[in-house]
Amino acid sequence: MNRHSDALSVTFAALADPTRRAMLLRLSQGEISVSALAEPFQMSLPAATKHLRVLEHAGLVQKSRDAQRRPCRINAEPLKQATDWMAQYRQFWEGSLDRLDAYLQQLQAAEKSQDSDVEALSAKSSVNLNPATDITNKPAFKSAAKKTRSQKHTTSKSAPERKAP
Repeated sequence: MNRHSDALSVTFAALADPTRRAMLLRLSQGEISVSALAEPFQMSLPAATKHLRVLEHAGLVQKSRDAQRRPCRINAEPLKQATDWMAQYRQFWEGSLDRLDAYLQQLQAAEKSQDSDVEALSAKSSVNLNPATDITNKPAFKSAAKKTRSQKHTTSKSAPERKAP
């Protein structure tokens, strides 16, 4: 693995904890001491220090020394690297979603076209046929139907008779 992906892994691991993200949010407002940073989280100073060590290891926080006071401040560079890395995937997903949107619009247009075709066909089929165009009224159809009926009667066999016991 190259150094950049290792730094990203460490940054994302540090950001995985909601307490550390909240600490970074508080530090984004300005420099603050470790004890003041731990105060709103209702945790002990050693627990807050552990969270700060993880943030320091990821390069997200820098501590300095001012006599007995140890102020902390945010270092945004690792966040910028993580944001740049995510921006590549953002472009990919936005492009994918744009293509999906275009495809859905195409499907909706085709569906709308089919609906209008079905409406046109149903309008045509609801028109009453006049006897001159009705095929069942034509003499050729009537004679063919008569032949078919007469053939059925001559070819059908009657059921055998049963003898009574």
